[in-house]
Amino acid sequence: MHTLADGLRLSMNWMDSLILVIYFVVVLGIAFAAKRSVHSTLDFFLSGRSLPAWVTGLAFVSANLGATEILGMAANGAQYGAYTVHWYLIGAIPAMVFLGLVMMPFYYNSKVRSVPEFLLRRFSSSSHLLSAVIFAVASVLIAGVNLYALAIVLRALLGWPIPLSIVIAGVFVLIYITVGGLTSAIYNEVLQFFVIVAALVPLTVLGLIRVGGVGGVIDKVTAAEGAQFLTAWGGTGFGQDNPLGANWLTISLGLGFAISFGYWTTNFAEVQRSLSAKNLSAARRTPLIAAFPKMFIPLIVVLPGLIALIVQPNIGQPGSEYDYNSAIPLLMAQLLPNGVLGLAVTGLMASFMAGMAANVSSFNTVFTNDIWSPYIKPNMPDSHYLTVGRVITAIGVLVGIGTAFIAASFSNIMNYMQTLFSFFNVPLFATFILALFWKRMTAKAGFWGLLLGTLAPIAFYSMYRVGIVDMDSAQGVNMIAAIIALVTDLVVSVPIALATKPKPAAELVGLVYTKADATDSGEMQRGDEAWYRKPALLGWGAIVLAVLCYVPFSL
Repeated sequence: MHTLADGLRLSMNWMDSLILVIYFVVVLGIAFAAKRSVHSTLDFFLSGRSLPAWVTGLAFVSANLGATEILGMAANGAQYGAYTVHWYLIGAIPAMVFLGLVMMPFYYNSKVRSVPEFLLRRFSSSSHLLSAVIFAVASVLIAGVNLYALAIVLRALLGWPIPLSIVIAGVFVLIYITVGGLTSAIYNEVLQFFVIVAALVPLTVLGLIRVGGVGGVIDKVTAAEGAQFLTAWGGTGFGQDNPLGANWLTISLGLGFAISFGYWTTNFAEVQRSLSAKNLSAARRTPLIAAFPKMFIPLIVVLPGLIALIVQPNIGQPGSEYDYNSAIPLLMAQLLPNGVLGLAVTGLMASFMAGMAANVSSFNTVFTNDIWSPYIKPNMPDSHYLTVGRVITAIGVLVGIGTAFIAASFSNIMNYMQTLFSFFNVPLFATFILALFWKRMTAKAGFWGLLLGTLAPIAFYSMYRVGIVDMDSAQGVNMIAAIIALVTDLVVSVPIALATKPKPAAELVGLVYTKADATDSGEMQRGDEAWYRKPALLGWGAIVLAVLCYVPFSL
């Protein structure tokens, strides 16, 4: 089991503890305020489709800003250097724009309550049930990562026992989701976004002061790791070596397409935030608004990882007291004064709770609407499913506690998370894209493509773990596994689709891509036609800005 070093213990005073207590009180206050708006399953699972775009946009990015982002990307910064910006600039922004401009009209206008439900309407119950089970398993595994990360951080920083930390975080997430449903989760995610940023900005600034500013980072990292460590594309030619253990093709196709599009366009923990928006215009703008803060998060997450590498040069090395996950807590322990320290600990707790809440709220939605309602207890009153949703939320938290320790075998939890994405999200994306853009795609092709597309990367990764496949880095393995998942799904699906009978064209209206459906603006509300709210402008503006952000890491 990899845990953070006990040498990171913090000296929290009454001011730090007060900040933490105030945060928890506000979180619970939001939950009980949101309870008044929960009267049906639509309210509980999708906030009644009533939220404005700026709220869902911030919740969209905050839902991803959990343990994997804070600890994991800082760990990646210390381990892989500037190559980590790929996870943002090519591994997030294009897919988020694609979701908003192309896919969201089909999600929102079809009135589906989840991603698996779209496959039910497009294919059959077999594909629907398979995708629902796959997503439910993935959700509780990812929720467990956030709980485990929070527990090991609180043990190292505050001395709290791991079981106590898990129970405290789990109980708070359970209360505010069970009481206030998705509305509570989303408004808390908006709060958590600002708390996380307020916590990480001082940490980054004080870290830069400690190592001599940006120039000090460049000079010291270059001296220790080489100039290539601060580039994004250097050494990524075929046959060249780089810390990431990947070439430009695996980065572009494996991360930039397979993993990225698989995660951002079909991961219901994210898509659910868009579906809760008040109309189609707001739903399309949700991931587009989120794209802008997303591309600048490396400044307060990846940069501290590089600073930690300077402060503790042996971090992550064999025999070191500190693994890569220690990057953020290490800087907190060494740099932050009381008051700011309490804000930073609160920010960490907010990040873990945001990540866990996103996965638990999507898990209860998928389980209730896609497993319980159609296959176990159909045709029950709406109140029955509302009760089931609340009960399964508690079960999801308990299962998440159980899966938390699976993450213990990974010294870099981002490696673990990317492994899960290559297993579960990539084949779902391949199936979904074929379903959306190819009228000839059939139910049998969807089922077997999804099943074998999921099993293929698991088999490849298993061979890597037992030593049959030899690769330089876990992230390189994940990118190859994602490509295998994508190719397997396509190779299996296409011939089966050609050999089986598709649905009649009349049954595919609104479920297969047409230009008219993709450009449908839906019911517009006052102000939606303003130029600064146009999805095309926001989307292409985000793409151009992401390209410009690559420039400092490509020279």
